[in-house]
Amino acid sequence: MKFKGRDIISIKDFNRKEIDYILKTAETIEPLAKSGSDMLHGKMLATLFFEPSTRTRLSFEAAMHKLGGSAIGFAKPEIASVKKGENLADTIRVVENYADVIALRHPLEGAARLAAEFAQIPIINAGSGAEEHPTQALLDLYTILKEKNQIDRLNIALIGDLRYGRTVHSLAYALSLYDVKLHLISPELLRMRREVLDAIKKKIEVAERTGMEEALPEIDVLYMTRIQKERFADMAEYAKVKSAYKIDCDVLENVKKDMVIMHPLPRIDEIADEVDATPHARYFQQVWNGIIVRMALLALILGATE
Repeated sequence: MKFKGRDIISIKDFNRKEIDYILKTAETIEPLAKSGSDMLHGKMLATLFFEPSTRTRLSFEAAMHKLGGSAIGFAKPEIASVKKGENLADTIRVVENYADVIALRHPLEGAARLAAEFAQIPIINAGSGAEEHPTQALLDLYTILKEKNQIDRLNIALIGDLRYGRTVHSLAYALSLYDVKLHLISPELLRMRREVLDAIKKKIEVAERTGMEEALPEIDVLYMTRIQKERFADMAEYAKVKSAYKIDCDVLENVKKDMVIMHPLPRIDEIADEVDATPHARYFQQVWNGIIVRMALLALILGATE
C-alpha cells in the first residue's frame, strides 16, 4: 500500500482498506508518542495556517517533534508575505524549498487541492473553509476504535452545525465506509450539506432530525459540535441557533452507560463543564489521539514506515 509522497486532501480520496491501514499504523506508533523517536530526523514540516488554530497546528508540530523532525511556519497570515499580496500558489512554491511536507489551513474551500497542484512535496489539508478536515476525521475514527473496539455496527450521532462544520463532513464521508447507522441532528438551518448527504445515503443508513432526545437512548457515540459563529454572514440567523443543543448531566440520565461523547473542540456552551467528570467524556482524549494519528500520517507520507 503506497502512502509515501501522497497528499492528504480529502477523506474521499481513501478507501476503507487504506483508512484501516492508517489506523493500524497509528496503533503501532502510539508508544512513540510518549517515548519519542528519531524516525523523521532531518525532516521538516511547514505549518501554514491562514486561519486561527490551536489544537491542529500544535498537534502537527508535536507529532513532528516526537518523531525527531522539525517544524516551521506561521499561525497568522498577517505576519507572512501574504500580507504583501503574495498568492497561495507562490507561497507554496516558496515554502516547499524549506520543508519536506506542508500542513495547510485556509478559509477558502478548495485551497488545499489548489496547493497540491503547485507543490512538489506532500500537502496535508489541515482544514479548508467549511469543506473538509480529513486528519480530524482520521483521529475521530481512531478514538471510536479505541473506545468501542470497533466502528462497524455502531449508532453514531453527529449533532450541531452540520452545514458549516468541516469536521462532520469529513467524518460522515469516512463513516460511510463502515457498517454504521448515522444520526444527523441539527437545526433546519444547519442541516448536512446536500452533496454530503446524497453521497453517504447511498452507502449507510442515515436518520435526520432536529431534536436529540428521541435518539439518545440508542446512541453509542455522540459527536457534538459548536455552532460556528464565524461562518454566519447574518448574525440574526446565528442568534436563532446558537444554543440549539446542550449536553449536561440531566441529559445523560437517558443514555447508554458506555456511550462516549466526542467533540472536535473548541467548545462554547454545548457541553456543560460537569460532563467532563463523567465516564462518557472523551473529547480531551481525542486531542491526544490526534497527535498519534498525525504521527502515523507523517511517518507514512515521508516514507519512514511502510
